[in-house]
Formats: sequence, C-alpha cells, structure tokens
Amino acid sequence: MSNFGFRRLRVVNPYQAAFREARSAVGAAHVLTAAEEYKTLAEAVADCTLVVGTTAVGHRQLQHPLRHLQEGARLMLRQMQSKGPRRVALLFGSEKTGLSNEDFSHCHWLLHIPTSDDNYSMNLGQSVAVCLYELTRGATLSRRTGASALPTPAEKQDPATAADVERISTLLLDAMLASGYLKRKPTADAEVRLRRLVRRLNLQARDVAAWLSILRQIVWKVKQP
Repeated sequence: MSNFGFRRLRVVNPYQAAFREARSAVGAAHVLTAAEEYKTLAEAVADCTLVVGTTAVGHRQLQHPLRHLQEGARLMLRQMQSKGPRRVALLFGSEKTGLSNEDFSHCHWLLHIPTSDDNYSMNLGQSVAVCLYELTRGATLSRRTGASALPTPAEKQDPATAADVERISTLLLDAMLASGYLKRKPTADAEVRLRRLVRRLNLQARDVAAWLSILRQIVWKVKQP
C-alpha cells in the first residue's frame, strides 16, 4: 500500500498475534499503525459508495458481475476521481480462505487478476500489490495524456453508501419475513441473495430516503394485528 501511495487500511477481525507486531515492510509502519479495526464487514464499508471484492475464481459459482483487473481499475478510478462524497473499498479476503459468499454479498461487483489456469491463486501480498499498481498506473496515464477518467454527465448522480444500501436490505428482509414470503419460498441463504439483489439496483443517494420511507410503511402495515 505504501509503495503505491495508498494509506487507508481497514481490517475486519484481524489475527491480533501478528497484526499489531508486523513491522517487516520498511518505511510503511505508519499504514499499519493507522489501520482501522472493525468487527464486521458491513461496518468497515458503511461509508463507501462502491465496494469491489477480489477473487481467484477457480471453480466457484459466482453471482456477481466479474471484471478483469484492467477494466475494473478503470471503473474504480472513475469513482475515486469523481466530485462528491464517493469512497471506494477494494476488498481482500484472508490468505487462507479468501472471501466468503457472505462477504461477496456486500460487494457491487468482483475483480479478477488474469492468471494461468494451472496456478490461478496468488498470495495476499502479491494480489494487493498487482491491484494497487494497476490503479496507480491508470491514474498516472490519465495525468500524462490529459485523458479524464471522470464519468459522463449522465453518470454524475451520487450513489448510495453501503450503509444506506444495507439499511434498505435489512428493511426489505424484514418485510419479506413479516409478510410470510420467506415461509412460502424458504431459502437457506435468503439474506445473502437479497443483499446481492439490492446492490444490483445501483441505488442513488437522492432516492435513499424514499426507499426507506416506503419500506418502513410496508413493514409497519404488515405487522398490524
């Protein structure tokens, strides 16, 4: 992170025995010292308007849009260089297990580093370095050529934050439970599926209040005796 100019590290339930004692990265202790700790992924990305998960893919069945690194970096740069309250989270899983389906449900889409089919999995440090290099390279090229990575005027509406999207997801799940929908169509991963569905809507910040009001009214009505 320090090599490529990124400073803000957020960690969820880190392995404490190694986390605070790690000092192997020369000149980068400040990144670790200033790292923010969270108990849940939802809390860690609450103020983000774009959450991108990383995956080696392998033989997994993915339910999200999947973009290769070069394309994905370009889309993230658009968000990062846009005016307004936009914050991008690039999410990596643990060295051993990567990201779970529950983790993926908090993501808008997934990022993949093209690798050999014979050995597609990279270790965590290498994955982070390659992704951040591509982001830095894209930003440098934009400055040198004068090309803008900003979105077109039609795309300039501010997206909803992850916290707002999670509130909408929670209310919608509450409505589904109260109405008996999940009893009629029970699924073990209903919450994960619902979270993915809501994120695919690409909700705008200006619409959040209306969605919350509508869903609160529905939940109140269906819970009446």
